[in-house]
Amino acid sequence: MRKIIKMEGLCCANCAAKIEEGIKKLPGVKDVTLSFMTQRLTIEAEDGREDAVVEEARKVAKKIEPEAGFKILR
Repeated sequence: MRKIIKMEGLCCANCAAKIEEGIKKLPGVKDVTLSFMTQRLTIEAEDGREDAVVEEARKVAKKIEPEAGFKILR
């Protein structure tokens, strides 16, 4: 299952890369991309793990970029 999230307020591409790497390490994550330019986070998660992965991804993002918004688009 794919989730698309808008990450508003990312300060730099380095932070985006760190968030992406942190989310890749989460259990249940098949693939993840975070574009600094579009501020769009795409997570491919195992079926049934989508909500847990999104919650853990939110925590990872807040640790690295506490001011960034996290809005699930679909």
